[in-house]
This record gives sequence, C-alpha cells and structure tokens, in this order.
Amino acid sequence: MSARRAARWRQAARAATACLGVALVLAGSLGLAGVGPAAAADRVRAPIVGSGSTWSANALQQWIRNVWANYQWKITYSESGSTQGRNDFANGTADFGVSEIPYGIANSNEGDARPNRQFAYMPIVAGGTAFMYNLQVGGKRVTNLRLSGETIAKIFTGVITHWDDAAIAADNPSLALPAIPIVPVVRSDGSGATAQVSIWLRQEHTALWDDYCGKVGRPLVNGHCGVTSNFPVVPGSGFVSKSGSNGVSGYVAQSHAVGAITFVEYSYALNAGYPVAKVLNSAGYYTEPTASNVAVALLQAHINEDTTSPDYLTQDLSDVYRNGDPRAYVLSSYSYIILPTALESGFSNDKGGTLADFGTYFLCEGQQQAETLGYSPLPVNLVAAGQAQIAKIPGGDPAVKTIADCNNPTLDPSDPSGNALAKSAPYPQDCDRAGVPQCTTGTGGAKDTPTDQTAGAGAGSDGAAGVAGADGTAATDSTPGPDVASVADPLAAADAEVLALGSEDDLVVAAARPQSIPVVAAGPTAALSMLGAGLGALGAAILPPVLGRRARRSLLPPVPLGGSPSPTPRPQERTP
Repeated sequence: MSARRAARWRQAARAATACLGVALVLAGSLGLAGVGPAAAADRVRAPIVGSGSTWSANALQQWIRNVWANYQWKITYSESGSTQGRNDFANGTADFGVSEIPYGIANSNEGDARPNRQFAYMPIVAGGTAFMYNLQVGGKRVTNLRLSGETIAKIFTGVITHWDDAAIAADNPSLALPAIPIVPVVRSDGSGATAQVSIWLRQEHTALWDDYCGKVGRPLVNGHCGVTSNFPVVPGSGFVSKSGSNGVSGYVAQSHAVGAITFVEYSYALNAGYPVAKVLNSAGYYTEPTASNVAVALLQAHINEDTTSPDYLTQDLSDVYRNGDPRAYVLSSYSYIILPTALESGFSNDKGGTLADFGTYFLCEGQQQAETLGYSPLPVNLVAAGQAQIAKIPGGDPAVKTIADCNNPTLDPSDPSGNALAKSAPYPQDCDRAGVPQCTTGTGGAKDTPTDQTAGAGAGSDGAAGVAGADGTAATDSTPGPDVASVADPLAAADAEVLALGSEDDLVVAAARPQSIPVVAAGPTAALSMLGAGLGALGAAILPPVLGRRARRSLLPPVPLGGSPSPTPRPQERTP
C-alpha cells in the first residue's frame, strides 16, 4: 500500500473514531439527563430482600433486572417456593413475600397462621398453570396433546397410568398413543402451584381427590380431601418429586424423560421449548394458557373487595374453572406479593421507598413484558387497587401513579373499566373443539415446531389424517416427521424428531395483541461509562495527529534565522 493511500486510511479511521466518540458523549450526556425522577431524587433507597413463589419468579426476576439497570435499586429475590416465602415474611427474614395463596387458606389442615407482622396483599401478575409434557409417537415428539380436566385429575391421582389409556385416546382422536407409563412429576417443596391444583381438584374432581387422600393417608377436611401446598405421593406409584418450578420442568425436558408430565407455570414451558397440553373448558374447546386466554378466564374471578378484610384482593376462582367462554383457560390465576404496612421486623422507611417504587413500576410498565415472559398482564381494576395498597407501605412515596399515568397493556382508553387484552382475544379454531381431529400446530414452547399434516392415528379415504379405522383400532402412518435440527429445543434427544399430529386444518397460530416492551434506559453508571468511552474515542482520534506533528517538528534540523542554509558538504572523490 502506498504511503499516500495509508495516510488516507488513517484519516478515515480517525474520522470514524471521532464520530463514534461524539455519539458516545451525546448518549452518555442524555443518559445522565434522562435518569428517572425516582433515581435522581435525594431519597435513600435501601436494598430489599424477597422470598417465595417460583410460579411468578420469571416475571419478578426480569423486573428486578430492569429496575437495577434503570435506577440501581438493589432487590434480591429468593425462589424458595410460596410456603417458604410466607414463612420468611412472617419471621422477618424477608422484606416481602410472594405467594399464589394467602395465609390460613381455607379447607386445609396445613394452613399457616397469619403472621404477627402487619401486611397487605397485592396481585402482581396473572398466568396459567400449564401441563408440560414429554411424549413421543414412533420416536417423534408430540406437540399437540389435548386433555380434559377429568383425564388430568386421573393422571395426578394415579388412576390413569399409561399413555394409551382410552380416556386420553378420546381426547386425542388423531394420535396413536404409545403404551408407555405416565410419569407424573410433582413438587417436593411447599408450592403455590400445588395449592392451586389441589383447590381445583377438590372443587371440580372431588371424588377422585377424596379417593387419593385415602391412598396417601391424609385426613379429610370438612368432609373432603384438603387443600395442600405439598403434593402427597403414594410410595411406589411412579410419581417423581422435584423442588421448584425449574426442578419439575427441567426433569420433564430431559431426553430420557419420555412419558413425563408436570404442572408448572406456562413461562417455564416456553423457556424449555416444550409443549403444554390444551385443556378442555366448559365451552367444549381445548385451550392453552396464552395471555389472552388467561385474561378471558379471569373475567370470572371473584376478588375480595372488602377493604376492611385481611384477605382484601385475594381470589376466588370457582367460576374461572367453569367459565363458558370458548377462549377461557381453566387453570388461570393471580400471584400476590405480601407487603409490609408497618415499621417492624427490620423494615425501614428507606426500604419502604424501594419497595413502593418497585411496586409502582411492575404494576404499570412491568406488565408490558408479561405476555412475552409467559404470563398475562393485570387488569386495570387490580392495578388501581394495587396502587392503593402501595400507599400503605411506610416510607413509600404517596404520589404513586394513577391509572391515567399507567402504561398497562390491558387499559382501553375508550372503556376504562374493560380489559383490552380480553376483548381482542382470538377464538379457538374448529379443530380445537372436542370430538374432532385436533389441530396440528404445536403449543407452549413448541408452538413454531414444524408439523406433519399427513401423519396421525390413521387416514381416511380422502387423505385426511387422524381418523381411526372402522374397527376402532388406530392405524399408523410411516410418513417421516421433520428433522429435530429445525426445532429450537436444546434439551430434546439428539435423535428425536418433532411432530404435531392431527387434522389438515390450516395452520393458524392464534396470538394476542402484540405488546411493546419498555426499553431499559441506561442508569448513571452506564451513562458515565459511555461518556468516558466517548471522550476516550475523541482523544484517540485527535491526539495522535497533534502529537505526531510535534514529534516530527522536533526531529527536523533547526531553521536558520537568516540567510540560506549552509550546503551539505559533499564527500571527496577518491583519486584512482
């Protein structure tokens, strides 16, 4: 490369570096100017500690990362399970707890007593308890399983023990189900998800739950098997117990765990890349716990609206289980934070400021991420009630946001009392209706899995898949499924193939209205870093030429003050 061309390259590089430096300086300056008012205020925000639910942990941990990045509020959350979270709050080792059920739950012989600490409940997010599974037909993964509530109840009470059971076959007319054992995976720790499932079993499938209590030796409560946070297991039954939501979902997602099924928040199935069963609702449709289906189901939730009650804002889901809307998901519910309302057990005003600001954040801006994280955002009425609960936190800023200031995706300005997400929820396809060949699309974390529209339990004369033979036996189809390499599932077996079996209906993925995710602004530390980097880049672009010119001048011979420079003496020629 010529010296002239090299010089041009150096000039271009310095110009680019200078431009980058200017951009970083501007970004850093704007970042410092744009630090939120909460972070810029003179109030001290002490670190706080929380403990509890793994069901809602994926949402909480994301919000905690957001406020740290924006404002450097230090919040630590231990995913210990709802029971431990209530205990930690009660004994003062946690500043806040998180649980799906309240203290002293009804119809339970293990309900924990209310703590001596003064507290209030506040909903934080909605979601669906999903049934994540690992199932194959002929070595190909199934991603479109359907189950009725009764079938699920029989699986988790040990009545149905094999995947080829007639009840499962009735839910799945398009699947040639394998004769392999079902492995129910349940929580070994005290769990809000377990409590929610046991409430549903006690109310909707009472006889099955009562019989199961007899098998495990649990006493009846008010004449029936009680609500429990600790799922009872019959020794030798083939059930597997694991701690935490990550424990049960991680077990099911193992390549050798074919035949396993668990109940866990929908978010965990999405993260694992595994499907969930569509559950039959009262309208006769099988649905999965998408954000919109959960929002529709919870329109029938009964919230305790007695502001004088210690259980104010807690939920009664009786009518959610039987919601007659075709879009409703049966096991939909809310998760709650337990807030301190007095300066006791080590809770201070400075901690209150942090907790109040965090609550204000996740009731509004944080809800925008709920759907992406596998949850459903809170409706406006619960956000407004939550803002009133935040005002009870000692040390909290009483000037919390109002609904008018709240950037919540369920808010419809034209109908302030309505739920925009529920209104826009899509209706299920006809192939989700009971009694017809099921949809071929995958669910949960396998929603985008390629499908095979020709494979199924059998094929009719018109080529439609999934129709059983006239003698009631299921035929097989040798059409290969797609290669597993095309599936975003790092936990799948290396030699497995992915298949959603069923009807030949159009592949339509029903999705709720897209929600924007808030951009995490740079906090002061990041802004200062950008400012420093920008100044450094400018220095790198400007200083070398300046210093280089000075250095070159120092190496030149001195210029005479007057006259012409003396000629350089020529060497004498040697005389031959």
